[in-house]
Amino acid sequence: MPNPPPNAIRGPNAIRGEIAARLGGRDYTLCLTLGALAELETALGAGDLMALAARFEAGRLSAREATAVIGAGLRGAGHEITDAEVAGLPIDGGAAGYVRLVADLLETTFGGPAGTASSGEGASPETSLPNPTQAG
Repeated sequence: MPNPPPNAIRGPNAIRGEIAARLGGRDYTLCLTLGALAELETALGAGDLMALAARFEAGRLSAREATAVIGAGLRGAGHEITDAEVAGLPIDGGAAGYVRLVADLLETTFGGPAGTASSGEGASPETSLPNPTQAG
């Protein structure tokens, strides 16, 4: 099988923790690299990865947190974008679309389908994020 040309457009690779998203009418790849996770620890005042995971496991997500996660994911995938610019990007589905995007990114990063443990040590961080399609 021949190698694609170096400038070929490729899709996201879930094995590397990448996901695709359409924001502001443009397609992006997001990835929470180790550096992006360190950025989130600082931005959200989490002392370590376990504290960061526990924060998301709590099932609450502020707009500031969603912006930070999406921004870190974009920067982790190589996009030069600020959180202020991220905050101005519309997404299909409005607020529910942002919640879905954050949940997908966390699930891809930390592993395991929503509602299941990924390592036998407890639930994955996205498990308790609110379901944007359910009322109440």
